[in-house]
Amino acid sequence: MAPGKTPGGQTTLPTDPPLDCPLCPRLVSLRTELKQQYPDWFNGPVPSFGDRDPGLLIVGLAPGLKGANRTGRPFTGDYAGDLLYETMLEFGFASGTYEARPDDSLTLHQAMITNAVRCLPPENKPVGAEVKACRPYLLSTLDANPSIVAILALGRIAHDTFLTTLGLKKTLYPFSHGGRHDLGVRNLTLFDSYHCSRYNTNTGRLTPEMFKSVFADIRNMIPRP
Repeated sequence: MAPGKTPGGQTTLPTDPPLDCPLCPRLVSLRTELKQQYPDWFNGPVPSFGDRDPGLLIVGLAPGLKGANRTGRPFTGDYAGDLLYETMLEFGFASGTYEARPDDSLTLHQAMITNAVRCLPPENKPVGAEVKACRPYLLSTLDANPSIVAILALGRIAHDTFLTTLGLKKTLYPFSHGGRHDLGVRNLTLFDSYHCSRYNTNTGRLTPEMFKSVFADIRNMIPRP
C-alpha cells in the first residue's frame, strides 16, 4: 500500500491497514453500519500518528467510538486523549495545541501512537482473531521504526497483546502501573500505565500525577533533543 491521506489529512503508511481492510468480518460489519449512521466520521482502520523517528511507541488497544473512530487519529476526540496529549505536551513529546481534531496544530516529537487493533470493535472488546489479524501491522510498525526503544502500554490488555505479538511469555512480565520491563528483544523496554480513560481517572485508579510519573521515567530514558 502506498502512502495516502485520511479524510483528516493524515498520512497513511505501508505499516497501516488499507482503509477498506476486509480481514475481520465483525469489524467490517460494524464499520459499514457506522458509515451509514455517521457518514462524516472516519469509520475505518485508524493509522498510527507521530514522528518519523520515534524513540517511544505508545500502544493502546483499539479506537474509541467517538474518539479515534470518529476523527481518524489515535486518542483524538475523547477524554483519554485530553489527558494523554496534555501529558505529552508537558514532557516535550508533543508541541502545538491539541484541539481534539486531526487538523489541529499538534505535532509529536520522538513519539508515535498506535493501537493493537486498528478498527473499532463492538463494546470496545476485540476478540483474539481480530488481535491476531492486526498483529502484522504492529510488527511492521516496529520494523519500520528501529529508533523505537521504549513502549508504553496503556492498560493491561494492551500490555498482554504487545507481549503476545513479540512471542514473549506474559508471566515473565506482569502488568503493574509504573512497571518497567527490559524485554531482551529489539532493544525494547516496556513501560506500563493504567489506561488514561475517564473511568480510571473518575474512580481515582489513575491520577494525572500517576500518569506523569510514568512519562517522567520514559523521559529519563529518552533525552530531549
